[in-house]
Amino acid sequence: MNINKDILKIALPSILANITVPIVGMVDIAVAGHLDGSGILSTATFISGIAIGSMLFDLLYWNFFFLRVGTGGLTAQSYGRGDMRECANLLSRATGIALVVALLIISLQWVCVKAAFLVVECTPQVQELAAQYFFVRIWAAPATLSLMAFKGWFIGMQDSVSSMAVDLVVNIVNIAASIVLTLGFHSGGLEYEGIGFAGVAAGTVVAQYSGLVCAVLIILFRYRRKVFAGYGLRDGLASMKGGEMRRFFSLNTNLFIRSVCFIGIYMGFTTLAARYGDLMLASATIMMKIMMLFSYFTDGFAYAGEALTGKFIGMQDKPSMIKAVRYTFIWSMAIGVVFMGIYAVSGVPMLRLMTADNDVVEAAGQFLPWLLLMPVVGCAAFAWDGVYIGATASKAIRDAMLWATAGFIGFYYAGVFLLDRSEFYGTSGYGPMGIHILLFAYFVHLVIRTVYLSVKYRKVVRTEPFLEHNL
Repeated sequence: MNINKDILKIALPSILANITVPIVGMVDIAVAGHLDGSGILSTATFISGIAIGSMLFDLLYWNFFFLRVGTGGLTAQSYGRGDMRECANLLSRATGIALVVALLIISLQWVCVKAAFLVVECTPQVQELAAQYFFVRIWAAPATLSLMAFKGWFIGMQDSVSSMAVDLVVNIVNIAASIVLTLGFHSGGLEYEGIGFAGVAAGTVVAQYSGLVCAVLIILFRYRRKVFAGYGLRDGLASMKGGEMRRFFSLNTNLFIRSVCFIGIYMGFTTLAARYGDLMLASATIMMKIMMLFSYFTDGFAYAGEALTGKFIGMQDKPSMIKAVRYTFIWSMAIGVVFMGIYAVSGVPMLRLMTADNDVVEAAGQFLPWLLLMPVVGCAAFAWDGVYIGATASKAIRDAMLWATAGFIGFYYAGVFLLDRSEFYGTSGYGPMGIHILLFAYFVHLVIRTVYLSVKYRKVVRTEPFLEHNL
């Protein structure tokens, strides 16, 4: 068995698809950054509106990220056992839950927005733009949540090519639709003026449903005979009952708590940055987008770790599982080193790609050194996530995120406490120092996740899944 070949077979298609993800985020920011900011609303305000609007969806959707994570780990183990019937049940179960949740979200959309702005601090102009963005994009909820389930299922089936195809459709359509619907186009005799800021959200809606159609077609043409032969509506309904359904929810309760922790950190990052004004919020938003570029590469290897760990646990092949984890880390850490070099050379050009506003570029430039610190520790944390998800070790990754969230909050407020009692920076330097403290707190949370999961690995992943077979 060539473990590197297996890893690359899963990782490379995922990386190819993931490369388009930050491009989508950058295009959304860039489109907003190139709207006319000469009137009442500035360029920074448009960018901040996208940041807050996107954060509102993170607040919603990350609660249900277990549809991706839980489905992937359970499917990988069922695949390893050769249980295609349970693989079919898992997809039916996850998509059924996704559609129910999506309808609930749509029905409560006004409540969601009002509740979010009770805790999110931003200017009235940013709040108005964020709400406009939300009320358009919310109609993509059924497709977005269903695609989480499909992606997890494809990865569990060791099929990152299908996952890549869906992601590419979503992201390419998103880029094209957002640009056209927002800024319009002029070609030959055809002219379309666009709908302005709301076009960014409308482009996402079009893209998500395009991806859902692609996923369903893949199931019909690739898996109908292999997995779903003789599988009907009655079987799908039956999959929503019984012990396996209880196991699905038991596993995903821990993953739900983990998702809430992610929300706390990423929402906290944006809302805390908003306290320092639109310019600092825009700078912090752009920094986060650039900073997370490396994750879209290392996530490919995390997906490989997830798929292979789950498969080998299902097969009860402990030596192969250990080997897969080891080489997953080698590849992931190599990605981290490469991105340290990329950030060192290309930090400022990346900022200029994100916005034409020189004030935002200059403000964000002072935070570039943080880009050199994040990749290595971040790659380790993301790789561990993949391994633990494949092992369905939900309790450990839940606890890691609880400690990481406590670290993020504690170090941020400790830093602000010290800054408040310092007279060195004065009023003009307070905002930038606040963002530096925020970035430090984010770095600390990555360190905590990495250390905790490293300590727990031998017991939780290498030993416990194999105990009942005395391996």
